[in-house]
Amino acid sequence: MEFAELRETIEKIDVVDSHAHSILHLDSSPLINSLSLAAADALSFAPHSLAFKRNLREIAQLYGTESSLDAVEQYRRLSGLQAISSMCFKAAGISAILIDDGLKLDNKHDIQWHKNFVPFVGRILRIEYLAEEILNGLDSLTHCYICKQYCRIEKHSCILHWFGDQSTCHQRGCCDWSFGSGKPIRIINKSLVDHVFIHALEVARQFDLPLQIHTGFGEKYLDLRLSNPLNLRTLLEDERFTSCRFVLLHASYPFSKEASYLASVYPQVYLDFGLAIPRLSVHGMISSVKELLELAPLNKVMFSTDAFATPETFYLGVKHAREVVFSVLRDSCIDHDLSITDAIEASKDMFARNAIQFYKINIGMELLDLKARESPSCMSWTNAAEHSVSLVRILWVDTSGQHRCRAVPKKRFDNVVRKNGVGLAFACMAMSSAVDGPADETNLTATGEIRLMPDLSTRREIPWKKQEEMVLADMHLRPGEAWKYCPREALRRVSKVLKDEFNLAMNAGFENEFYLLKKLERDGKEEWVPINSKSYCSSSGFDAISTLFQEIVAALNTLNVTVEQLHAEAGKGQYEMALGHTACTYAADNLIFTRETVRAIANKHGMLATFVPKYALDDIGSGSHVHLSLWQDGKNVFQASDASSPHGMSKVGEEFMAGVLDHLPSILAIIAPVPNSYDRIQPNTWSGAYQCWGKENREAPIRTACPPGIPNEFVSNFEIKSFDGCANPHLGLAAITAAGIDDANPATLEGKLPRLPQPLSESLEALQEDNVLKALIGEKLFVAITGVRKAEIEYYSKNKEAYKQLIQRY
Repeated sequence: MEFAELRETIEKIDVVDSHAHSILHLDSSPLINSLSLAAADALSFAPHSLAFKRNLREIAQLYGTESSLDAVEQYRRLSGLQAISSMCFKAAGISAILIDDGLKLDNKHDIQWHKNFVPFVGRILRIEYLAEEILNGLDSLTHCYICKQYCRIEKHSCILHWFGDQSTCHQRGCCDWSFGSGKPIRIINKSLVDHVFIHALEVARQFDLPLQIHTGFGEKYLDLRLSNPLNLRTLLEDERFTSCRFVLLHASYPFSKEASYLASVYPQVYLDFGLAIPRLSVHGMISSVKELLELAPLNKVMFSTDAFATPETFYLGVKHAREVVFSVLRDSCIDHDLSITDAIEASKDMFARNAIQFYKINIGMELLDLKARESPSCMSWTNAAEHSVSLVRILWVDTSGQHRCRAVPKKRFDNVVRKNGVGLAFACMAMSSAVDGPADETNLTATGEIRLMPDLSTRREIPWKKQEEMVLADMHLRPGEAWKYCPREALRRVSKVLKDEFNLAMNAGFENEFYLLKKLERDGKEEWVPINSKSYCSSSGFDAISTLFQEIVAALNTLNVTVEQLHAEAGKGQYEMALGHTACTYAADNLIFTRETVRAIANKHGMLATFVPKYALDDIGSGSHVHLSLWQDGKNVFQASDASSPHGMSKVGEEFMAGVLDHLPSILAIIAPVPNSYDRIQPNTWSGAYQCWGKENREAPIRTACPPGIPNEFVSNFEIKSFDGCANPHLGLAAITAAGIDDANPATLEGKLPRLPQPLSESLEALQEDNVLKALIGEKLFVAITGVRKAEIEYYSKNKEAYKQLIQRY
């Protein structure tokens, strides 16, 4: 316990990553490429290194998959980049990143995108940008003009980054640049390289910009013999540049001792231990950092990940840095080089304070007991759409399934709301679809307030409103303390039970059916009518609104929501959009974004999109069918492992689905939440009116499905057709998961066909008697749900035509 305080300090520090690179699109960034420095022709050997095996194993542990490259890659594809990035950055605990986005790649995400996961993102400017100007003829202009031109073009940058051999100003130099063609060019003329480098130093000196220099190991083409930082001594002794500030990257490995010496004797030299962590073995990482600290002052050593292409490299860099720094500082205490108090302060310096002071980053000073320098910060942070965004919408879905939002100015969001949330009355989770006031018997009133806390991993620029963003919110009693009535927390809580007790995760994918309506004037009155009367899968019906769908799909792609299929449905003006499957928490979030997108873009085109279950009582209804599967260690374990299963399901799959079928009458009160839902759930309407299941039977409420590529004797998932567009997706999936956890005897899958509840009152009665769902969802939220459902029943029983108002709410 002697070093418990040191360990706790290191584990809790929100680190500053002072050198990293852009994340690439998922299909452009195989994990093997980002976990190895090997060139393409040596990549097959990469998985056999100590560091690769360790790093792969730890990513698998984070994702809950088996420790194989195939299993991890499959998990990444199924989850999507947004989900795995959120997971990696949350686990890492990074407060700020400085990104070198100078690599000219078409498939990289811009700096703004990274702001979805990290509060502050700054930009590092590669010297190639300046070099390109010089090589295109600017070298004939005055130095003053070059500096002004540089600062005009890159006014948001404050760090210069030199990538090349350290032989500049010594023997021979080389550097790679990519110009307009995008093809890399190797420049080996020492005079030319020196010319560019000296100009960069002049810029750095005039504007007090730090210069990061690659030292030690790196890409294959670097001559490691010339990457020894001692080659920089001529430059460091040059009186013109004694005021410049240099950071030697990569722990200068294998020249860490040499780098430590330079930092000890030259005041302008600082050190960074990225790349060495996590690319080396454990022994190599610890040895390298220990060598850096042999001579270097502790306030001149900084952390970075040098992460590239994938979010996993950020996670691994931080995780191992915490472990290595603890080990190194603990040993320094044992050797009596440091006291424990000294070691704690040193950890804060290396992980955050040194970088905050050195790069003049105006964040977190009060948290680290730092006094900001009097000089103004030269870092210009891109806080998510800095140039144009004016409003941020904070979204939540209430007990009745309605989407609601608060909007705040972006500046206030970044300064206040992202940490403290916005206030919301308790009563907002007690409202029905008909009345914006608290329903009786919910135990929620106008007294009391919660905080809507934005989940920053869901922060998105709104594609159809370029000057606005949106973010999903959790409900907290106070920041950090979840409210018992929060739907997103309910799904997380039940999913955790599934994971902790059964080592299972549930994936979900939604099929969204909706009507597109147009406004028509009849007898002096305006009314909404279907845009057409086309038939199921009609090509002309799709062609009529293909432009609309192109815009919707493009917007959803921007929001990282995968669309798998679209077609005209059987109802008048009815369409369906199927989404890709992913972890159920992300699937619920994606469904909210999808509904928002469809409604907004339809409105933009003068149409009304409605997800109401039964828009016209004489027409087919709309559902939000959900496909579900069970995953364990990166494998779909709902599917049978061999042909011996009579139904193509595994034993755990049969038991889980049997639990859902057994609880289906009570689940309906949550996934079919308004009286209008039961006008849809009728025989011979493709919705499933009886408590049964069937293989590829679209009249059953639960259908086992066999997608293309799966042998006919197997099924990969099951579909619940009763789920509709008025349901809160988080509550619905929480109820389904809870029912599956209460696994039933698969024998219940056979036998008679009882009718499912016909009105909402019957499903509510079943729900009130369901102690399993009550226990797993949580008693307080359970009471609120039943209270709102009673209010729905009462209102619509007295107002028979009121269902027509639902098109404006869902």
